Amino acid sequence: MNRGIRMVRLGAALAAAALLASCASMSEKECLSADWHDQGYRDGRNGQSLSRIEDHREACAKVGVAPDLAAYKAGRAKGILEYCTADNGVREGRRGAGYRNACPPELEGRFLDHYRAGKRVYDAEQRVNNLDSRARDLQRRLDKEKDDDKRKRLRQELRDLDWSLRNARNDVYEAERRLRY
Repeated sequence: MNRGIRMVRLGAALAAAALLASCASMSEKECLSADWHDQGYRDGRNGQSLSRIEDHREACAKVGVAPDLAAYKAGRAKGILEYCTADNGVREGRRGAGYRNACPPELEGRFLDHYRAGKRVYDAEQRVNNLDSRARDLQRRLDKEKDDDKRKRLRQELRDLDWSLRNARNDVYEAERRLRY
């Protein structure tokens, strides 16, 4: 086999190994030195569902380490109390994070109400950003266009887009106003 093909295959194998390693929830070193209570606390604080322990079990099995489920659950129970707050719900929603069904039923309702309110602000801001981007794009096209009929159509598109942008900005304002109440 020629040397070039071997190098390509070796590179592909190394890339695949690196990709697989990057998918693991914990590194070999982390598995070997894990404080399962602390790991559970961090996962809970970050809104990971209880099924995250299965990812850790799979990652650590490769080095012969089994998670301490009782310690993990105890730590996660403490961490999830920090995650499932109204303030954090707003924060998570505003940054557009997905909700992983991590909160226990007694905390989930309040968290989700605030998460959804924050998510409405995020979605409205994303709409404004997308419309702004389209407006800049149309303006660039208009600036370059020489044909009068095409310029007329582009100006009309910009006017329509400006109206949509105004409405989208009002939606952001309303979503933010509702957050305060």
